[in-house]
Amino acid sequence: MQGAAPLLNSARERSWSEALPPALQPRYLISRSLLRQRLAAVLQLPADAVPLHSPPGEAPTLSGQNGHVSLSHSQQHLLMAWSPWPIGVDLEWQGRPLQAASLARRFFPQREWRQLQGLGPAQLGAAVLESWVRKEAAIKWQQSGLARELRHWCWDREEQVLLHLERGCQPSSCCRLIEGWLCGVVGEAANRGIWG
Repeated sequence: MQGAAPLLNSARERSWSEALPPALQPRYLISRSLLRQRLAAVLQLPADAVPLHSPPGEAPTLSGQNGHVSLSHSQQHLLMAWSPWPIGVDLEWQGRPLQAASLARRFFPQREWRQLQGLGPAQLGAAVLESWVRKEAAIKWQQSGLARELRHWCWDREEQVLLHLERGCQPSSCCRLIEGWLCGVVGEAANRGIWG
């Protein structure tokens, strides 16, 4: 990678990386370095002073009163977010092949599945993917797990509301299509974001 910027990883991130399979090490190191660089600008700190805790397989966190972060990988793309309040993000390729009807029947609540049943195949695929992106972002926002929480989240297309059916919470959410990528954000800052 001639001319590439040097990676700005902490010693712990480099150590954690070494425990990963070799194919996953570059993605981990690059994503954490980019996150560290962006956070340094936001927090007005040197990159090596950013209080980021981000072991592989865990949601990244910031210590102290430094806000909240979230990130999502898809292929070679990365979506990162910082907010003073809890935040979750998800990223998916708009053209990702999926069995939309089967996925929605199996994992979406009945209320949502009923709203989707009248859609044609292309519309159904787009609607299911948008819902999935919002829900994954919501699960990261609440710092929970996909297997445990997916069925409890409902994207009500008619009301344009993301709702947790057990807890009744309705966090702010947005989903943008940017150069073929669906970018979902959930949390108080979801509709106040600066994209770039």
